[in-house]
Amino acid sequence: MTRIATGQDIVTLANVFTIAPDRQQALVDLLVAATEQTMCHQPGYVSANIHRSLDGTKVVNYAQWRRAEDLEAMLANPEAGSHPQEANELARSEAGLYEVVFTHSSS
Repeated sequence: MTRIATGQDIVTLANVFTIAPDRQQALVDLLVAATEQTMCHQPGYVSANIHRSLDGTKVVNYAQWRRAEDLEAMLANPEAGSHPQEANELARSEAGLYEVVFTHSSS
């Protein structure tokens, strides 16, 4: 389960895809399938959340990993590594690794 909080010993991959609206659902389906079939079985995987923009032009993958090295190992794994390539064939992406530095909620 995703837990967004400061002080966690994890890294967050935020990947924002820009896509044509008629291809948005295909990318969502690909990311969900990749997560359920492959990513969740990789060492260091914590969670993944797929968001789609209401205007159809963006998809965001918010994924948590124990360590940056675990994410790098997944990308080097031929079984897992094909999914990011397939996603990049559908859309342009901007990815980065982050740490949570502040959270706030109404309750």
